[in-house]
Amino acid sequence: MPYDDVIARIAEYACADDAEYSDEARSNAVLCLMDSIGCALRANSVEECRTVMEVWREFQGGSQGVRVPGLGQRMPVAQAAAATTTAIRWLDFNDTWLAKEWGHPSDNIGAILAVADHLSTKNSDGGAITVSDVLDWMIKAYEIQGALALENAFNRVGIDHVLCVKVASAAVAAAMLSGNDVGVVSSAVSHAWLDATLRTYRHGSTTGSRKSWAAGDAVERAVKFAVLANSGLHGCAAALTAQDWGFQDVWFEGQEVQLGGELGCYVIENILFKVRYPAEFHGQTAVEAAIELHPDVAGRLDDVREVAVVTQEAAMRIINKRGPLHNEADRDHCIQYMTAVALLKGDLKSEDYEDHVAEDPRIDALRARIVVSENAEYTRDYLDPKSRSIANSVQVLFNDGTSTDPVEVRYPLGHRRRRAEALPWLERKFETNVRYTYGQSEYASMVLDAFANPAKLLGLRADEFMDLLQSDTAKE
Repeated sequence: MPYDDVIARIAEYACADDAEYSDEARSNAVLCLMDSIGCALRANSVEECRTVMEVWREFQGGSQGVRVPGLGQRMPVAQAAAATTTAIRWLDFNDTWLAKEWGHPSDNIGAILAVADHLSTKNSDGGAITVSDVLDWMIKAYEIQGALALENAFNRVGIDHVLCVKVASAAVAAAMLSGNDVGVVSSAVSHAWLDATLRTYRHGSTTGSRKSWAAGDAVERAVKFAVLANSGLHGCAAALTAQDWGFQDVWFEGQEVQLGGELGCYVIENILFKVRYPAEFHGQTAVEAAIELHPDVAGRLDDVREVAVVTQEAAMRIINKRGPLHNEADRDHCIQYMTAVALLKGDLKSEDYEDHVAEDPRIDALRARIVVSENAEYTRDYLDPKSRSIANSVQVLFNDGTSTDPVEVRYPLGHRRRRAEALPWLERKFETNVRYTYGQSEYASMVLDAFANPAKLLGLRADEFMDLLQSDTAKE
């Protein structure tokens, strides 16, 4: 029985060994790897994040396996994939993709690095995987996840976007392990489609830290599917189209899953970076606008009557929150919270979501006066593939009848249209994250120098690259 068309197309693309990617795609892949590693290193200092990673390591009960950036410990391949992706994702500061569905393509990097480290160590005498190969697999994973997000609103039927991560990671991990065997990849991908999960933990009073490790769980399962498929596991050829019990009938009310257009490198060319502000991406431009208004508002907080935020439909649905916010995960997905902090402080940092900051009564007082509405034009441009804007407008109205001018930001700093402007900030963000982890040591300089010399970086074996990212004590 042939595999469903979407599964077959994903497998064929993942196994293509003659793909030619644009220079922009390759240079963006380096930036994505750099940014993701920085996010992972910074998150290693967060106690809850380290606890989750330690649970995965201890569950397997051994020290053999592959490395996790900055952690200094070895884990089995699937658990290392989970831990690396969890660290990349934890602070909600890694790259983003927005369409009918949204998500974070760099979530796949944990699976790619873990499998690459395993294969490169195994084949160190010849045929080892290099960082250049890692970039190729990243481009494929980004494209698969992003292409699924273009035309399929999984969120509208309650499915979490990490399903797209699971499918993409299963595809590339299986291709890496099998040497581009289309049958093996098809099997792994088919099992990923059977593994849809609810997104309950991202909304309302049920919002919790699972949203920070859900992608880690997804890549762990994806790698397991890839390993099993490479060992001969039979696939589920009609995972999408089987009558009554297939994904489309159960979840999509009979509608077909779409995989729009020819798969290439469109997604990584258009990837969105969170450059300065760790905020859910639909609210990034609201933060920029609020920061611009900060000097006009900071001294008149008691005079604020209303803050008018105009946004897109997607933001209305997922980050428009009133009432109590229960934890950090709840706050960083609230457009009112991030806008209020930006107006108050003229900045927004990861620690601003923590309890000790949220206890400032001025935040909730200002948040209660924020009114969010949709602009239909913003929604159209958000969905237009030629635009892909993520617009917001912020205006502050005072009790005396005066107001600020509305500040509109259509394209966030991390957008393709502002790539040149963002690059220095992105490099500064990486250095800040590396220095936070390794201080001013010579070792930190080695990590920074590696990314400052792309030609040398791309020639490193994957296991050499992972060795570079360990702490001094971990290397001993």
